[in-house]
This record gives sequence, C-alpha cells and structure tokens, in this order.
Amino acid sequence: MSHVVQIKTQVRDAAAVRAGCFRLGLDEPVEGELKLFSETVRGLGVQLRDWRYPVVFDLTTGESKYDNYQGRWGRQGRLDEFLQAYAVEKTKIEARRKGYSVAEHRLADGSIKVSLTVGGAS
Repeated sequence: MSHVVQIKTQVRDAAAVRAGCFRLGLDEPVEGELKLFSETVRGLGVQLRDWRYPVVFDLTTGESKYDNYQGRWGRQGRLDEFLQAYAVEKTKIEARRKGYSVAEHRLADGSIKVSLTVGGAS
C-alpha cells in the first residue's frame, strides 16, 4: 500500500549545505551576518541562481529566512531545487556514516529516488 508523505526540510548540516551547493553549481555558502531586503540575519547563506538576496539557514533551529518578494526577486522553484539537493546529500552523508551503499536515480518528474543497501559504502 502506498502512503503520501510530506516532509518539511530543516537545514541543520553545513556539510550537506556545501554538498548541495556543489551539486547545483552554486557558490560556496557564507557564514555570518547577511543582508536581506529589510533586515540583516545571521546564519549560513546560500546565493541561489537568479535570486537577489541569499537564503539564510539557522543551523541550530533548521529554519530558513529569505526575501524573494513573492517570486519577483527569485523563483520559489530554485529554493525547492536546493532543498531537494540538500535532502539527497544529507541522506547520502548519513547512510554512508552507517556503512550503507547509496544509489540515486533521477525520475521523469524531476524527483530523485535514493536507494540504500546495507553493507559497502559507495
């Protein structure tokens, strides 16, 4: 029986953020105080492609802050793409840490299937 699952991604791992950036060809994330349109926030900032301001992740709480002016300063799809890359990279990091081998396959709808096998890290 199939189950529909919704996952709210919390970004808490700097190594997975860096791996997600590398995967998407983005600049390295920047730690510190970062300027959004109307405020300055502290965290790990990722500059998404075609976004005016960075997305800033608080690795302690897992929350993200950004200002894309309802899509005028950056498409939501770019953030969704990054969160998908982060989730895949975080899964791979944790699986390998436990000694699992990992395989991934991009599906026709753009989603990514990650398969884990006990034994033999890949």
